[in-house]
Amino acid sequence: MDRTTHNSDRTAERQRDIQREVAADDAREASAKTGDGAVQAGARRYPEPPFPQKHKPKPGMEHGLDPAPMYDAPFYKGSDKLAGMVALITGGDSGIGRAVAVLFAREGADVAIAHLAEDRDADMTRKAVEAEGRRCLVSRGDVRDPDYCRQLVADVVQTFGKLDVLVNNAAFQVHSKRIEDLSDEHFDETLKTNLYGYFHVTKAAVPHLKNGSSIINTGSVVGIKGSDNLLDYSMTKGGIHAFTRSLAANLIKRGIRVNAVAPGPVWTPLNPPDREAEDVAKFGSQVPMKRPAQPEELAPAYVFLASPQCSSYISGEILPVIGGY
Repeated sequence: MDRTTHNSDRTAERQRDIQREVAADDAREASAKTGDGAVQAGARRYPEPPFPQKHKPKPGMEHGLDPAPMYDAPFYKGSDKLAGMVALITGGDSGIGRAVAVLFAREGADVAIAHLAEDRDADMTRKAVEAEGRRCLVSRGDVRDPDYCRQLVADVVQTFGKLDVLVNNAAFQVHSKRIEDLSDEHFDETLKTNLYGYFHVTKAAVPHLKNGSSIINTGSVVGIKGSDNLLDYSMTKGGIHAFTRSLAANLIKRGIRVNAVAPGPVWTPLNPPDREAEDVAKFGSQVPMKRPAQPEELAPAYVFLASPQCSSYISGEILPVIGGY
């Protein structure tokens, strides 16, 4: 056997040794596992799949959701990051919008929330804001309607005297497995709610914003990576990300910052009405943390982007909060 052959045989055997060592390590790790539960790295334990198999009708009511979304963030301590400010949150009756309203109030802001038709949820949000010692204006209407959006902003300014923070958050989402099944009406509803709505409210709000004000848009992980069953929704969320960056450039000279939060799966009323019961049961299990976020886990990102103390040099950014993707 020549030297070259000898060396190659030794290398092959060394590689097989490494392979066997790794296989043994993997086997030990597999036997040591006590389960494949979700990652619990927060201040308290959050619900994890499987959830009750329930399909809900649109638009989705938080008070009927099981388990109830966790929005009150009892371990979050306010520190006047938004003291004396006024915030408007569309889709503020439930889900992420409610959690943001509560933390904004805890940080010292008065809050206005807009909702479509979820009166009971909206009233619960109002009470939660008032429990933080702040005022809350509740407005019912359709953000697809530019006249409503103008009236909404006018009511906020008339009630509170100003507007400092706009959170565009209202959204419509329904899965469609085949593009052939995505009707014109469905497509139109998604785009008009998610894109036109953001545009109309923003256009009405900007004249009232000043240096130091901010706009925060709710994007989505599917606006970054796409989704095979959410063609229209993904399109709008990608559009919201582009709108965020473009609007940031447009408003930077006025000292108005514009950013977006891009959530992964979040346990809110948006999702159970959109999925079949068996899909609801495993919602959020596909991310590395193996569970959906709770709304209170998203809300601090909005506080961060709204607060001049925290993010005065941040504009045009998309902040993913996506469970380890």
